[in-house]
Amino acid sequence: MQDAALKVLKRYFGYDHFRKGQDEIIARLMAGSDTVGIMPTGGGKSLCYQIPALLLPGTVLVISPLISLMKDQVDALKEAGIPATFINSSLSFNEGRERLTAAASGKYKLVYIAPERLELPDFLQALQRMEVSLVAVDEAHCISQWGHDFRPSYRKIETMLAYFPERPVVAALTATATPRVTADICRLLQISQDSVVATGFARDNLFFQVIRGQNPDAFLTDYLKENKDQPGIIYAATRKEVDRLHSQLVKAGFEAAKYHAGLSEKERADSQERFLYDDVSVLVATNAFGMGINKSNVRFVIHYSMPRNIEAYYQEAGRAGRDGEKSDCILLFSPQDIRLQKFFIDQSDMDEILKKEEYHKLDQMIGYCHTESCLQGYILRYFGEQEPQPCNHCGNCLDKRKKTDVTVAAQKVLSCVKRLRERYGKTMVAKVLAGASDQKIISFRLDHLPTYGIMKDQTQKQIGDFIDFLTGEQYLEPRGGAYPTLALAPRALPVLKGEAQVFKKGAVQAVQLEVHNELFEQLKQVRKELAQKEYVPPYIIFSDQSLREMSARLPATDRDFLMIKGVGQQKLEKYGRAFMEAIAAYEVSAVAKEG
Repeated sequence: MQDAALKVLKRYFGYDHFRKGQDEIIARLMAGSDTVGIMPTGGGKSLCYQIPALLLPGTVLVISPLISLMKDQVDALKEAGIPATFINSSLSFNEGRERLTAAASGKYKLVYIAPERLELPDFLQALQRMEVSLVAVDEAHCISQWGHDFRPSYRKIETMLAYFPERPVVAALTATATPRVTADICRLLQISQDSVVATGFARDNLFFQVIRGQNPDAFLTDYLKENKDQPGIIYAATRKEVDRLHSQLVKAGFEAAKYHAGLSEKERADSQERFLYDDVSVLVATNAFGMGINKSNVRFVIHYSMPRNIEAYYQEAGRAGRDGEKSDCILLFSPQDIRLQKFFIDQSDMDEILKKEEYHKLDQMIGYCHTESCLQGYILRYFGEQEPQPCNHCGNCLDKRKKTDVTVAAQKVLSCVKRLRERYGKTMVAKVLAGASDQKIISFRLDHLPTYGIMKDQTQKQIGDFIDFLTGEQYLEPRGGAYPTLALAPRALPVLKGEAQVFKKGAVQAVQLEVHNELFEQLKQVRKELAQKEYVPPYIIFSDQSLREMSARLPATDRDFLMIKGVGQQKLEKYGRAFMEAIAAYEVSAVAKEG
């Protein structure tokens, strides 16, 4: 059976070997054993049920939470020559019924459905007419109330399984499950804890970095200038922030789209399509965007706002580098993010037990933003991995910035906050320290304070940035609602007493991701033109990894082209000539230039 699975892998998907865990999960499913698979995003979870679909009789039913994911997966399967379809609310009643009838007749090897379909008795009865050999539960953490994206309709899966004359094999797959969520998945789907295959959560191609105490807008602009043509996602916590950032980036000349729940369905679909089809390189979005998005060549994910918990952060950050290429995951931490996330928890309709759990998760997320140890190690410990080694490739492990003693400046700021009796916010503190003479300061007699003007050699903006640094390093803490005041944190007292020093590292500089060679860029253009003709996203034709390998190995024959990762027989026949002609033309041009 292993040989048969490898042949299918090569013929349809263009790979010679399985990734870690894939072969074990496939072997278990082929042997009729229910299995929970926990693999990192980009680890190849989909192949774990797509390969069995081509080897088992009948159909594999895939329960998937998002319409966009289904279309993406089905488009990719069709490109590989595999009959597949989806049934969800984007179809008319008649279209759905026709596809269900075709599925019952054995036309498709894979059928993707939304979990909400399981709440319809007529749909459940229709499933009885299908020969379903395997049920794949994608994003399986959605079944658990302890997961970060609980979907009540996932609880109907066990009811559905009872409808089949013979219970199909079950594969439950996810990238983000804590030990508690994993146990919940097993309990709710009646799968033994011994049937969990976990390959680890590490993503060695991702560069994790937390930036705090710096101007986030300035860093963002610098980063996008350095990586102008690279596809990436910027996540913000609110619609208002998304609108502001999008407007700012467009004015600065960047090709950007936006996505949030306040836009119409058509506007959201247009933004998503422009991003998937590489018509814009940057998408600014709330976390409503992206779950299950299969775009493999996202080169960076920047969180402009801190997410509520590590699960949400790792899933969103994990949308970078799904093709295995080096990609950046950067979090721009601002202390007011904590207040916003606490507000979201307080305003939710969760019961008190769940709220307490969410506050605990938020504390762990805040810990991630402040840790000076390995960032990937922090995440792996959260997901239950025991004492992971430092990754030696995250922002903390590679941090070589020199520290400067800023104790005196810190004492001035902290003293000013204390003299103001912790009643004012950042702007007023900066004005007092800079010696500003506006009406409010004079009327409140703040110009009579001993700390008035003691930092007048700096601009209000420079002082404000330094206050952000002190807040980010937990010497100051914001308190209150929409207009927070600054208060001294416990760390501030030893500094004011002269018992502790404050050190500040230099600003983090935005750097360029890997520079691509000329042929790679030409092959990207060929891919885009073919994608436009086929009405599919470019990455579905070939991943960046495949194009990079072509530009290095210069395949000139069908046999050579088949040796490229991601090239199966179907894609060779469909696209091989176009790419090999482009490579040959490049070689002729290169020789002419040398001559």
